[in-house]
Amino acid sequence: MSGKLTAVDLFCGVGGISHGFVRQKISVVAGIDSDSSCQYAFEKNNKSKFINKSIEEISSSELKKLYPNGSVKVLIGCAPCQPFSSYTKKKAKKKGKKDPKWHLLNHFSRLVKDVKPDIISMENVPHITRHQVFKDFVSTLEKHKYNVKWDIVFCPDYGIPQNRKRLVLLASRLGEIELTPPTHEEYVTVRDAISHLPKIKDGERSKDDPLHIASVLSEKNKQRIVQTPEGGGWKDWDESLIADCHKKETGKSYRSVYGRMNWDEPSPTITTQCNGYGNGRFGHPEQNRAISLREAAILQSFPEDYEFIDPNSKFFIRYIARQIGNAVPPKLGEIIAISIKDHVMKYNG
Repeated sequence: MSGKLTAVDLFCGVGGISHGFVRQKISVVAGIDSDSSCQYAFEKNNKSKFINKSIEEISSSELKKLYPNGSVKVLIGCAPCQPFSSYTKKKAKKKGKKDPKWHLLNHFSRLVKDVKPDIISMENVPHITRHQVFKDFVSTLEKHKYNVKWDIVFCPDYGIPQNRKRLVLLASRLGEIELTPPTHEEYVTVRDAISHLPKIKDGERSKDDPLHIASVLSEKNKQRIVQTPEGGGWKDWDESLIADCHKKETGKSYRSVYGRMNWDEPSPTITTQCNGYGNGRFGHPEQNRAISLREAAILQSFPEDYEFIDPNSKFFIRYIARQIGNAVPPKLGEIIAISIKDHVMKYNG
């Protein structure tokens, strides 16, 4: 195992985790994803091959051929997390487990059993640990002689300006493997991350950066955000502006919607609807608008020059927001890459 570290990224999206590996000089030979809209950003920023296929369509022989002969094979991936999130947990009880996304981790296991990569990294939401599909995944790894370690990571501990918790699993055939310890005692805040960006209004786009664009607010929402203090929400409004659903007992618990971020704290978790003022605490701390796509990307720890917009295709704000919200924070990808490099150095010398 003296060869070059080489990774393939399953469920690669726009390349969040891959970019972390690239920044740590680990070669990512390919990213695989069923969403073709991610191809431009993945290839443009990572100089790597994008394979537009679902994991069900990837054969073991096809995956094997992606790795150069003699390389240390790393397989990384974050299966779509919607079936395992706390938001969809109640729906899952009603619908059962018919969502095909439940089985994606089983296909990950299939490729592991056949290809036997040297090192594996899997990232997902913490709730996945409560499900049998995760327990089966770990059992498969252990059965095939992998040393497995997983942790629930609080992203601010690693310099990511976002209150995001993620499960990170590492597995190796070399020996015991673990995630590098937290790197930040002082958290990176929203102010640290985005306060330098040019001011824009709702519906406006920066002339210098097409991704620094904010969604249009309705007249009522403009009135609402004006009455929302930093860190506040709909409970701070005049009665006339409060939605009927929030006046009911069932709606009073939804305190995070229509909220503003705090300057001096990490942001809330960036989701696929992070550009919408009414979808969470996504109001800018002081400007009367929701955060822009660029601000959301920076809070996800993407570099400020990361390119998401294909100049030869039509640009849809909601598509880019989804790509950003679905991404693994690149800085978390870097931490995983550093952990793998340190691990290989320990056992290979």
